[in-house]
Amino acid sequence: MLSKNQIKLIRSLELKKNRKRENLFVAEGPKVVGDLLKAGFRAHAIFATKPYGNAQQVTDDELRRISFLQHPQEVLALFEIPSSNHTSQFSVLRSQLILALDGIQDPGNLGTIIRIADWFGISTIFCSQDTVDCYNPKVVQATMGSIAHVKMVYCDLVKLLSETQLPVYGTLLDGENIYQQELKPEGIIVMGNEGNGISKEVRPLVTHRLLIPNFSTQPETAESLNVAIATAITCSEFRRRG
Repeated sequence: MLSKNQIKLIRSLELKKNRKRENLFVAEGPKVVGDLLKAGFRAHAIFATKPYGNAQQVTDDELRRISFLQHPQEVLALFEIPSSNHTSQFSVLRSQLILALDGIQDPGNLGTIIRIADWFGISTIFCSQDTVDCYNPKVVQATMGSIAHVKMVYCDLVKLLSETQLPVYGTLLDGENIYQQELKPEGIIVMGNEGNGISKEVRPLVTHRLLIPNFSTQPETAESLNVAIATAITCSEFRRRG
């Protein structure tokens, strides 16, 4: 049986300030929880409606009370936030393809981008300090377990991009057709905010400006692509060339 304190703690982790204070985040479902355990994340507590390792067994009703999902998925776990993710770790910068996120706000978008990075073999994502927290329950769920495989680093993007020797690619409306540009197998791909794109502070640091062209022949067409979709197209094009 869940105690009131356990319920209060779990529900409090919806907020970033509480996740930071407790150094814990919530993951739900056998797939996500299992991937995090396999990747070596340290479980603080596990709750499940069916036998699941050393999990504390709870009823369906109790799981609904602590779940952040509309349809709870049998298991919910609290994991420790890796301490390495609290610092800016520029040391991982080397000859590889890296994503940099500049002010992504929607949890679903960030979760999907992490999943995209995992799919395309991008092991590190650098995030601006105003990007949504990757341990937000909605982000964790949207990654479908990929949060276990991709290193997330929150940092000063201006400092990062100013100091790197890698080419910096960015998707901009005044960029050049991505399908006609030379794309190297290593570099940093910057993706900007959902509404405003790449910030004015970061934009001058983009050395290769790219555009995903609109192929519509209709007079009225979409103004832009969703940032997660744009990320998938961009990553796919880089990998296709590599």
